[in-house]
Amino acid sequence: MVSQVQILGTLGLAWLSVFLAAALPWPKPWVGTQPDLLPALMVYAALRTSLLNVFLLALWGGLMLDTVSANPPGTSCLPLMCAGLILHFRRELLLRDEPFAQFMLGLLAGALVPGLTILLLLTLGREPLLGWGTLVPWAVLAVSSAVCTPLLFRLFAGAERWLGHRPAGPTAFRPDREIRRGRY
Repeated sequence: MVSQVQILGTLGLAWLSVFLAAALPWPKPWVGTQPDLLPALMVYAALRTSLLNVFLLALWGGLMLDTVSANPPGTSCLPLMCAGLILHFRRELLLRDEPFAQFMLGLLAGALVPGLTILLLLTLGREPLLGWGTLVPWAVLAVSSAVCTPLLFRLFAGAERWLGHRPAGPTAFRPDREIRRGRY
């Protein structure tokens, strides 16, 4: 069951990640690119929340990312949506509770989203700066997304424990007993 806490949490964390990526210049001189948390967040949303949250996160996160980048508005929405839909419709087949699987899905999404964004920009007639130097930032984006994905699963599991309802304990009534009414 998806709660409003999960939806607001994913959208709020998307806003915070885009804001921090735009405001903090410190990782870019060292690694050549600004790490992006949106693919990792999309992996969590696709595996743990509803389809509505996947749509909202792709639209909200993609538009916010495009406002602080050189991309045309809406360019990042479609790649995020593709990654989210692929994972959401196959989530029953995935080991979504295993940290290694979360790491690998984060790596896949972190490589797929920038690749689809470049493909979409080329389709639209734009000329992004491509070359052998593009591979290192692309690898950094994929690895940073892979590292952040299991951390996001733990963060949201802790938030669910802290903010969610606890399940009711077992009752004193045993369902394997029959209650006889009457004299004997």
